Amino acid sequence: MSVGSGCIPAIPGVAPPPRAGLLGGAFLQVAAARPRAGRCRATQQGRVRLGGRVVARAGAAETPVAGADEDAGAMFSEKFPLRRCQTVEGKAWVRVDAEPDGDGKCKVVVGCDVAGKWILHWGVSYDGEHESEWDQPPSEMRPPGSVPIKDYAMETPLEILPNSEGRYEVQIKFDKDTPVAAINFVLKEEETGAWFQHKVRDFRIPLSGSFDGGVPFGATEDIGVWPGDLGQLKKHEGSNAQPQETIHGGKGLSGKHISGFYQEFQIIKSEYTHNFVTVTVKRDNETQKRRVEFDTDIPGEVIIHWGVCRDNNMTWEIPPEPHPPTTRIFRQKALQTLLQAKADGRGNYLSFLLDAEYSGLFFVLKLDEYTWLRNLDNGSDFFISLTRMEQRGSTQDLGKVEPQKVDKPSQPDGIISDIRNLVVGLSSRRGQRAKNKVLQEDILQEIERLAAEAYSIFRSPTIDSVEASVYLDDQSIAKPACSGTGSGFEILCQGFNWESHKSGKWYVELGTKAKELSSLGFTIVWSPPPTDSVSPEGYMPRDLYNLNSRYGTMDELKELVKIFHEADIKVLGDAVLNHRCAQFQNNNGVWNIFGGRMNWDDRAVVADDPHFQGRGNKSSGDNFHAAPNIDHSQEFVRNDLKEWLCWMRKEVGYDGWRLDFVRGFWGGYVKDYLEASEPYFAVGEYWDSLSYTYGEMDYNQDAHRQRIVDWINATNGTAGAFDVTTKGILHAALERSEYWRLSDEKGKPPGVLGWWPSRAVTFIENHDTGSTQGHWRFPYGMELQGYAYILTHPGTPAVFYDHIFSHLQPEIAKFINIRQRQKIHCRSKAQNILSQAVPRTGLSLLRVKNTKSGKCLHRPDWPNC
Repeated sequence: MSVGSGCIPAIPGVAPPPRAGLLGGAFLQVAAARPRAGRCRATQQGRVRLGGRVVARAGAAETPVAGADEDAGAMFSEKFPLRRCQTVEGKAWVRVDAEPDGDGKCKVVVGCDVAGKWILHWGVSYDGEHESEWDQPPSEMRPPGSVPIKDYAMETPLEILPNSEGRYEVQIKFDKDTPVAAINFVLKEEETGAWFQHKVRDFRIPLSGSFDGGVPFGATEDIGVWPGDLGQLKKHEGSNAQPQETIHGGKGLSGKHISGFYQEFQIIKSEYTHNFVTVTVKRDNETQKRRVEFDTDIPGEVIIHWGVCRDNNMTWEIPPEPHPPTTRIFRQKALQTLLQAKADGRGNYLSFLLDAEYSGLFFVLKLDEYTWLRNLDNGSDFFISLTRMEQRGSTQDLGKVEPQKVDKPSQPDGIISDIRNLVVGLSSRRGQRAKNKVLQEDILQEIERLAAEAYSIFRSPTIDSVEASVYLDDQSIAKPACSGTGSGFEILCQGFNWESHKSGKWYVELGTKAKELSSLGFTIVWSPPPTDSVSPEGYMPRDLYNLNSRYGTMDELKELVKIFHEADIKVLGDAVLNHRCAQFQNNNGVWNIFGGRMNWDDRAVVADDPHFQGRGNKSSGDNFHAAPNIDHSQEFVRNDLKEWLCWMRKEVGYDGWRLDFVRGFWGGYVKDYLEASEPYFAVGEYWDSLSYTYGEMDYNQDAHRQRIVDWINATNGTAGAFDVTTKGILHAALERSEYWRLSDEKGKPPGVLGWWPSRAVTFIENHDTGSTQGHWRFPYGMELQGYAYILTHPGTPAVFYDHIFSHLQPEIAKFINIRQRQKIHCRSKAQNILSQAVPRTGLSLLRVKNTKSGKCLHRPDWPNC
């Protein structure tokens, strides 16, 4: 199985070509193993799964400098551990024995034939319960060795069968008249942390005929592949469900029956192979050059993709000839040299001379077109500082190159002057009743562009520190305005799905992915709701100061934030401010009295919520009918919520917020909350229906995006909002090939990103629209077209957890790589153009111009861009 890549921007000119059919077709690869909780992070470095394809990354482990006794000419020798992924295929099976055995017990048997440490993570449901609810099974159903997971699941190891040549099974026995309606489970491979599900949902075996929900195995439903969060099974080719006799019980629930069946599924597990590459640099006294040696135990063909730099400027260049044998020039930007096989067949090696004038050596190992081995420490190329070795004779801090100082006094001044001129021009046209509204919009966009450019200058590590001190008489001026929009270059990852709470230790599991997400280019991760909640998913909060949830403990949450910060990723907390579940009932038996540190009474509940008898004012938004809607007009409510948000920022370390159901309360209250808590980034969920006529989506969606923009404006621009408009339009454009929808009447993108791109957070899927809820699922098989759009457009793109940890990862990584190489940011200017390719893909409508570099981002099939 081929291996994907394309997520490291530092390699000059390297972007593995897209394979034909990827954007238009369905994917048949099955998600591979994922590192999970309970594994030491030190043993997991370098495991990077890209669905069925894997980019193996390397972590550097320094070794002592070679001494004079070892090699008198050696400047240093460093060994880098590597990990490569190999896939093992097998099958899993589910069998229900409906005929009671000698003990009067029926059986459910789950097994597989792939070597590993397999765990059955399972629970049961009873009649009348929702299919997503799990309970612990009764004690008589629990096989030996079962371990309870909190109060809703069990974990039971699969045992290897004697004389079975590697077959693992577990048996769950139960009475024919059991009150259990269904058994739910997922398979977990303990050694790799991989989870295997059925179409990204739990396996479900209904045991009761009166059970409403779920499809029993053996039914006519096709078992296929769906991009999953952690792993998947798919139907084994050539196998069919084999229904057995239906046994009708004479006891228990009405209509109770147990159907026997047997079904197999193909299972693909990723295993990791440990290798190394050693780099040695020696002085060659005869030529006064440096001799560079590579030694690796990786078998087969191995290519070193390499280049050099001068004066520590970190710019790749090609050294002059002569080059080592079997070297070719790659796009006039780098060299690719095939290593020579060792005489004993145990790997490959290479040795060549390098002029002493060079200050550094870059390299990456290339195994095939889609497999690149890089340094896990920074997710980028290996870099050897040659000058630092000569100065210090050490390999300490080789990857850290001090930036050069560049004097840029005139550039900010010019930008300031440009902004002032544009503001004056806009002011002079204010009274013209805006026949010239287009011009004003262009000026506003140009101001945003210049602001982004100025920010990029001051965020650069090459800027000198300001020598003169600046004194302000008014201390309030020194407090920066809260924008909540980050740097403008943010790429967001939603770090969970609707099922993530079920493991009970999601914070630990998510923390193992921090370095991988950082290496892929993500700058922000959105974490799940942290508070005590009536619902396990966290969106029915109760005691806001109790941060022990189904996702993990408060200490685990704080450790998670710390881990992501160490990986240079900001963390958003999911703040549910619209509603709150009460702990106590009033005299009428209505749940509207709150406990904990925020011990509100019914004055905190809006008066027009028909279910909860609130004594507050009327709601400033739409009601959420499942829980008491909070009256944000009450000063004591606002003060408590501001204090809580500030406490979360300080105690947990959150960098910002994802705000749930902001349709429920006025955006002006959000402004107060954000100005108090000063988030680095904030985004609100303003989700309502697009405009339709007789069931057909309207071309003009200005009214829909106007409602979102109005909410953002009410927050005074302190928060962005999810661009629901763009998602809906992409649905129609891709599903029905209606690519004319990708441009509004003025030739701009038709969503929020066409009007206010710096506040538009674009996405194609989240835990509500996709995952196991599927309320508004993106057209299947077209996810990559969606990501091609949002990752190459202005706005702040968000990638869903189920997609980045699936077979879609390599292609998403390429789009992120393109976005970063071209320096596309939330304010980049997008221009829709007509193209001959419109009927074919529609993506050729897009031209995004990087207004800083003037470069045009385009697909390979745009020859005239």
